[in-house]
Amino acid sequence: MAALDGMTIIALGLPFIAALVAPALVRRLGHNAAWVLALFPFFVFVRFLEFLPEVSAGSAITGGFQWVPSYNVSFSWFIDGLSLIFALLISGIGTLIVFYTGGYLKGHAQLGRFYSFIFLFMGAMLGLVISDSFLMLFVYWELTSITSFLLIGFDHGREASRRSALQALVVTGLGGLSLMAGLLVVWNITGVTQLSLLVNLGDEVRASPFYLMALILLLGGAFTKSAQFPFHFWLPNAMEAPTPVSAYLHSATMVKAGVYLVMRMNPAFGDTVAWETILPVFGGTTLIVGSLLAIRQTDLKLMLAYTTVSSLGLMVMMTGFGSEHAAAAGVLYLIAHSMFKGAFFMLAGNIDHEAGTRDITKLGGLRKLMPISFLAAMAAAFSMGGLPPFFGFLSKEEIYYGLWHADPWSIFMTVVAIVGNGLMFVVGFAIAIKPFLGREVKTPKHAHEAPLLMWIGPATLATGGLLAAVFSPIFHQYVSSPMVSAVSGEAEEVTISLVPHIGMPLLLSLVTIVFAVLVYLKVDSARSAIAATLTAIGWGPDKGFDQFVSGMVRLSRRVTKIAQPGQLDIYMTVTFAAVAVTLLAPMIIFDELPAMPAWPADAEIHELAVILIAFIGLGAVIAAKDRLTAIVSLGIQGFAVALIFMLFGAPDLSFTQFMVETLSVVILALVMTRLRLTLSDHRPTGQKIGDATVAIACGAGFMLYLLAVTEVPFRSYLSDFFIAYSKVIAHGANVVNVIIVDFRGTDTLGEIAVVMVTGLAILSLIRVRPGWKPGMLAENDPDAPTEEKK
Repeated sequence: MAALDGMTIIALGLPFIAALVAPALVRRLGHNAAWVLALFPFFVFVRFLEFLPEVSAGSAITGGFQWVPSYNVSFSWFIDGLSLIFALLISGIGTLIVFYTGGYLKGHAQLGRFYSFIFLFMGAMLGLVISDSFLMLFVYWELTSITSFLLIGFDHGREASRRSALQALVVTGLGGLSLMAGLLVVWNITGVTQLSLLVNLGDEVRASPFYLMALILLLGGAFTKSAQFPFHFWLPNAMEAPTPVSAYLHSATMVKAGVYLVMRMNPAFGDTVAWETILPVFGGTTLIVGSLLAIRQTDLKLMLAYTTVSSLGLMVMMTGFGSEHAAAAGVLYLIAHSMFKGAFFMLAGNIDHEAGTRDITKLGGLRKLMPISFLAAMAAAFSMGGLPPFFGFLSKEEIYYGLWHADPWSIFMTVVAIVGNGLMFVVGFAIAIKPFLGREVKTPKHAHEAPLLMWIGPATLATGGLLAAVFSPIFHQYVSSPMVSAVSGEAEEVTISLVPHIGMPLLLSLVTIVFAVLVYLKVDSARSAIAATLTAIGWGPDKGFDQFVSGMVRLSRRVTKIAQPGQLDIYMTVTFAAVAVTLLAPMIIFDELPAMPAWPADAEIHELAVILIAFIGLGAVIAAKDRLTAIVSLGIQGFAVALIFMLFGAPDLSFTQFMVETLSVVILALVMTRLRLTLSDHRPTGQKIGDATVAIACGAGFMLYLLAVTEVPFRSYLSDFFIAYSKVIAHGANVVNVIIVDFRGTDTLGEIAVVMVTGLAILSLIRVRPGWKPGMLAENDPDAPTEEKK
């Protein structure tokens, strides 16, 4: 195991540094700042590229430090084949996105702010995929949700953008809470908090009675992040974001975070019936739903968004299928998808930017006007459709290698894959052919080829898909095989190449192409049929989300009206009733009521006199006809307690009690003269009985609790500590003073601050004199001005 060096740590922090400097660079250089800002992710890409030989040889790079050693919490990294390839995709495609943003948002007033958001997101994704610590993983996971919220809602002046951003944050945020709970359960099962250790504890995880709970919670985080059905609706709505966001978040980064988590957990959670059932079922459903909804769309970005949903479903399905080539198929498709979908999204932005529309029915004949974009689109379509000589062909062949078996389950999942792949073939070639070929259609803007900053990205990714397939042996050695080995938990070698392999996978590929061509020829009819079906169904998860949010708002308002009606007497009654229940219920339920103390036979007359004074004061409070008399009578109870403290040898405590009671009476009297209160208590009898019941319950609860405490055998180790060390450490002979001033100095400072704030509030209440109006002050305030005094 090699350790992370300083340069790697710097590389991990570079996106956050770029986020800080981006606004200043944009103010100085304008959109040309893209050439400088692209150096930040490019350096990260080069740095991670240096690890390829070591990782491909079977090593892993680790590093970090202990954060909270007592809880085994670390800030640590783990770079193996899976995390390394993700890091390369994030930084490599991120470099192209920085270029693309400079051209797409040229002249935008908030370009600097956009760059800051995109770099923050890039840093969060890098941290997520290389995190070894559970805590790091969760923190970066949530940071991707927050930064994607900022990116999706970048155009915050539009209501649709704000809604989409909020929807993505709510769905993925709830998934993040599910992930946190799942990680805590895994921690409880294994006792480890590092992913690098977890992958070797699969037998222990699978044998645990909490396995299913942990699995469902972790999949809750993965499925929401990667838009698996029925949580798929947020991803297409996120197309409200600018196209650079769509090209980055929804091809290589955020939406693949859930797929990354599933692949990372495969060695520990895989090879069970639950794993190999839940993932294929939800993944297959997402594949079909996404591809059908993609056929329905006419907006280029929405078509691509729904095929992203279906592609994510295909990756999840293959990761959980459990056959020999299934994991390799998921990995190859993930890499291919990152390249062709990133290219497609940027090309959709090119068309929109240069032609003024993304509606595929209003586009045509752009091939001569945008030749570079056309070539890149055809390359991306070939890869998306699984045709040679592109990397998508290799991934599709591997998919059918992994799925095809003679049992009914495998046959069913193979049919699902054929339908999903065929429909994505249709969408890919529809986007590549319809806007560019045919007769030229008049568009809102006079179309021409996009500038260099906007076509360098799609051209690079399309070429990458070609080169990866042509040089597949080298690519597999350094990229595919290490990644598949990390996902499988054991060393595996990927060997598939462009050389045709006669057999069932090739036959299934031909079936897919034939099916896709037939649907493509009738794509308008298919679109109408799907639209009619969805209209007939009516309700869907997207509408359900709005209903859920509005329902939560209505529920919150009703709960608020009940819990916060704006009446102080209700708040106080509920608070004291809760205190009484908290004190009395456990003792009554668990039969832990303390024994009543016996009356002391040798009680002194002065002790009995103090108790009698307390009872007289209690009677005076109850019998008082006005509030001021009740307040003064209430002080008698406190003075009686202070006398008891004095009689039993605690003069300093007695002095404190005298001061507190005196101040309480004075403060309450002052407050009462400043409030609009009637002279006497006008509560109805029923309310008085209820309040008296709560008061007696609270008093009885505290009395019984104190009696229960005094029945516990006294442990003197704290007293012994303070007696032994008060003079040695704090140089004070008065133990009580030393405890208050030294050992509990911060606590005492807090108490002093509370008293000070209370005093300031009282002073304000006494000194403030608002403009006099008749009836403004209390009826019992002798200083209230009259009309004659005015």
